[in-house]
Amino acid sequence: MPNIKSAIKRVAVAERNRVRNRFWKSNMRTARTKVEEAIDESKPAEAATALHQAYSMIDKAVAKGILHKNAANRRKSRMAKKLSAIAPKK
Repeated sequence: MPNIKSAIKRVAVAERNRVRNRFWKSNMRTARTKVEEAIDESKPAEAATALHQAYSMIDKAVAKGILHKNAANRRKSRMAKKLSAIAPKK
């Protein structure tokens, strides 16, 4: 345990950030799982809805500094690519 006042404050800040990051990362994983489950079940309409919600969750995480924008774009691209593979051709 730190003895210096600023170090004690940093421990508190790090813990607060850890809890916040864990919350957002967990929500992003849940959203991604919902998309993948809908894709696995070959339900493009449900997958598209879940994809929209996952995009929203990922974008919010980027805005809060939880995830880098390039990492977010990579994740969104991978999900969209999987969805386009099962989407009906026009």
